[in-house]
Amino acid sequence: MLVPFLIMLREGIEAALIVGIIASYLKQTGRGHWLPAVWIGVFLAAALALLVGAGLELMSAQFPQKQQELFEAVIGLVAVAILSSMVFWMRKVARSIKHSLQLSLEQAMSSSRHQVGALIAMVFFAVAREGLETVFFLLAVFQQSSGPAAPMGALLGLGLAIIVGWLIYSGSMRLNLAAFLRWTGLFIVWVAAGILANSVQALHEAGVWNHLQQVVFDLSASLPMDGPLGSVLAGMLGYQDAPTVSTLGAYGIYLLVALVLLCLPVSAPAKPPASPSSSASSQ
Repeated sequence: MLVPFLIMLREGIEAALIVGIIASYLKQTGRGHWLPAVWIGVFLAAALALLVGAGLELMSAQFPQKQQELFEAVIGLVAVAILSSMVFWMRKVARSIKHSLQLSLEQAMSSSRHQVGALIAMVFFAVAREGLETVFFLLAVFQQSSGPAAPMGALLGLGLAIIVGWLIYSGSMRLNLAAFLRWTGLFIVWVAAGILANSVQALHEAGVWNHLQQVVFDLSASLPMDGPLGSVLAGMLGYQDAPTVSTLGAYGIYLLVALVLLCLPVSAPAKPPASPSSSASSQ
């Protein structure tokens, strides 16, 4: 439950920040009457994410056992790739995201005759990216868990993200975005390492990967995966009570590389010049 909760909380707050920055900028520049176009873009992006998630879930249910294992492995690998790129990209642009969004908004609207359509498209693509990232990650997590706990955690995370986003937009709450992204990013790479290990295991069960299958250690007697603590560790960190060389190697190598990259200092991005329209609006 904790993993989908934190995933939805992080992704939801990121989406809420994007929407909030765009909405605030429209109000500041005297274009508050275009806010309905922002909500149209948000709803279209949410609908796309739901359709993709439902379609993938229905598709996987029709597969025989081996093809279902292969499908789960592919979903897991895609989720790891998307999560990794998202964590490091957001870590890099967190300080300049407000200015970048405002500049992109001005460029999109000044280069199009259909300004409302351009605004809807910009919001749609920005929010849809967050939504599709969440879909692949949650599908990978749901495939490794059973029962209503994971969906409930996701719904709670989304609800809290909406509340936090509204409080930030209204000025009632301030969030240390850099610290929030740093700590949630650290947690997500641990989860991604577990998804990667489980994807390697699913590739083996699908008959695609049959190398390095020697068991490194066996804790099934003292800490089984179906026990209270083992199930929590398996759901949060991808714990396996009898990992093979391939699964443990994938877990360890990914985690080592990701943690090293997270510890590297972030270079400050060069601030682009202000657009003429934004300069004029500030006068």
